[in-house]
Amino acid sequence: MTSPRIDALLGMLERRPDDPRLRFGLAVEYLNAGHLALGVTELERYLATADDEGNAWGRLGAALSDLGRTDEAREAYRTGIRQANAHGHPTLAEELEEALDAL
Repeated sequence: MTSPRIDALLGMLERRPDDPRLRFGLAVEYLNAGHLALGVTELERYLATADDEGNAWGRLGAALSDLGRTDEAREAYRTGIRQANAHGHPTLAEELEEALDAL
């Protein structure tokens, strides 16, 4: 179930559990490995502590959608759109709007 990258990130998180960059990296690795539920959990942990500019919200929306959690996916995309606009990323906001419309 794990990979060398996941194992390395887990080890680093043991030493620095409050590092949001490590939490985000672990989430991405889980998603890339097809472990959607674990990826969602790690993204939610990351988002609870980080001022994400929209990227993680989009990843969360996509993973939730893939898990059939459509209402939660919509909310994640909406939050990502707000964050992307607030941080001056209109192209990302448009991409998230398209993903939201596709649900």
